[in-house]
Amino acid sequence: MTTQATDPVDEAVRARPATALRPYVAWYSGYRQRGLAPAVHRGLPSPYLTFILTLDEPLVIAGHPDPAQPPGSYPTLLGGLHTSPALITHEGAQSGVQIAVHPLAARALFGLPAGELAGIDVPAEDVLGRLGPQLQERLRAADGWAERFAALDGALLRAARPSGLVPPEVGWAWRALRRSGGALPVAELARETGWSARHLQERFRRETGLTPKAAARVIRFDRARHLLATGAPPPRLAELALRCGYFDQAHLAREFRALAGSAPSAWLAAERPEEGKFRNVQGGAAGAAAEWEA
Repeated sequence: MTTQATDPVDEAVRARPATALRPYVAWYSGYRQRGLAPAVHRGLPSPYLTFILTLDEPLVIAGHPDPAQPPGSYPTLLGGLHTSPALITHEGAQSGVQIAVHPLAARALFGLPAGELAGIDVPAEDVLGRLGPQLQERLRAADGWAERFAALDGALLRAARPSGLVPPEVGWAWRALRRSGGALPVAELARETGWSARHLQERFRRETGLTPKAAARVIRFDRARHLLATGAPPPRLAELALRCGYFDQAHLAREFRALAGSAPSAWLAAERPEEGKFRNVQGGAAGAAAEWEA
């Protein structure tokens, strides 16, 4: 009797949250993959906090953005903004839901500023208490991705506590950086807020986990890597650099090596989703559509 090999599973589903939740969450990304080759992937810097609830096997982090943080295995994970990649390993299978949280929503959803999570990854229950495991249980019991996303909508809306503690000047500066694609100088941001550059830097970092200059780097990089991954064919690097606000192709390449840990071409070859290849867990290569920004 011949035993047939199980076909690989490769599911990836992206959805927007409920309208009332969009000031807090940009998108949900559900994924289930198994039966593929073991590999190591990079969790890249992005303008969102990373909130992951696994469905089956835990998420294994071989290297955190902060190299002082030891490797670990996470059934649930909450990570702050960072400027270097995480290294995620798997043995051919992983599944879960990633929730892209706006950093200025950290106080409302998690009860603390995103600055307290800067550059680190923690089990979600360390911040959310029993809500993290309870959410995970609901997702595991749900029938399909639509039901999982609806369960997240309900639970996160109940948990959200709108906070007036985020300084409006920081909120304005963050949104201005996002709209500009990371192009606004810190001096201009400070001038518009009426604060000194130093005061803006301190308050901005406290709320988001990054200085305005570092946030601009991450925003530019996030846009560039999405355009690189979704272009068919991929754009020429010189054109990509110009489009995303880099001085030249060499500047783009340096920033890619600093933030992704590899050259643009090497990252694209290793991480771009294609048939038979394991997707990067951090939101896939495509990222959220522009109209999904709150």
